[in-house]
Amino acid sequence: MKRTGVTAPKGFLAVGLRAGIKKKSKKKDLAMIFSELPCALAGVTTQNKVAAAPIILARETIVRGRAQAVIVNSGNANACTGDEGLKRAQKVRKAVAKEFSIHEEEVVVASTGIIGVPYPADIIISAIPALKKQMSSRGGLSAAQAILTTDLVVKQVVFPIPGTKAVIGGMSKGSGMIHPNMATMLGFLTTDALIDPIALQKALWDAVDVSFNMISVDGDTSTNDMVTIMANGAAGNKKIKENTKDYESFKKALTKACILLAQMIVRDGEGAKKMFEVHVKNARHKLDAIKIAKTIITSPLVKTAIAGADNNWGRTIAAAGRAGAYIEPAKVKVEMKDLKTKSPKIVLDLGLGNAEATAWGCDLTEGYIKINTHYN
Repeated sequence: MKRTGVTAPKGFLAVGLRAGIKKKSKKKDLAMIFSELPCALAGVTTQNKVAAAPIILARETIVRGRAQAVIVNSGNANACTGDEGLKRAQKVRKAVAKEFSIHEEEVVVASTGIIGVPYPADIIISAIPALKKQMSSRGGLSAAQAILTTDLVVKQVVFPIPGTKAVIGGMSKGSGMIHPNMATMLGFLTTDALIDPIALQKALWDAVDVSFNMISVDGDTSTNDMVTIMANGAAGNKKIKENTKDYESFKKALTKACILLAQMIVRDGEGAKKMFEVHVKNARHKLDAIKIAKTIITSPLVKTAIAGADNNWGRTIAAAGRAGAYIEPAKVKVEMKDLKTKSPKIVLDLGLGNAEATAWGCDLTEGYIKINTHYN
């Protein structure tokens, strides 16, 4: 089995197994990523004011900028569980740290699944020895499988960093409750590049802004959104610092990885059959282009037009007009292309300036209703 996803970079181990969190399923539901070397850590978390317990803990670790392990469960979000949910997440973090002989603050805990259900800390803790025993440098695929909920496909990437022997690996999950501003998803990236922690955080912010923050499935944001990247320096490159050519190469590779993972989420949207791209060009300001692109991908009328391969450009321009951005209707040109394919495109030329933005959404079908009527 090849080294894939988060275990593609040197020095990273991973595993996914069934711990019994999803009581009605035989699927894997617990994953772990571990670096054999200490790592610089960067992360971005949900903007939802109702933040789950693992998000609260992860933010503490992200601020410190160091981590060596990530433990992720699916089937339980540990959201809206109060102080008890936070205590249980801390208990899991402490147990991981003890098992792997690392500091508690160097463990990222992440969760995805049903909101409002007590977090099964004891089940997770009892599985930690098995995680340690089974993890390997070829465990990327099993880890990527274990974090899925309503997802239909596994999401992994590997990108080389030009000019170095280092690579970036990643995995993500997400299918429903996906919306701009960190979407509703989990994303975990690893790299064996040596990079300054501040530069790593800046690169991730910029990459997320044009990837995970530019997708939508259903307009609902989550309590558990998180994207992290760990860098362990195992490739032996010269330390990458901000405002250098090496930094730009790293950020370009990281951005490509994030965009591809984000697009995989949209393609796997609940009930979706098509992913469509919206490109807004010649806007007066960048923010205007972003606002319009995001509004179009979230419009139910546009999404159903995409589902029906209906060249109803009026819905597109109407959505643009309510985006809260500057627009002169007489100058706008709309083009809807490849509507009968699985990858339609909408190009909106505002004719006002040079700013542009791209966003990705999926069509809206009866399948979305069926999945979310019975999700439990």
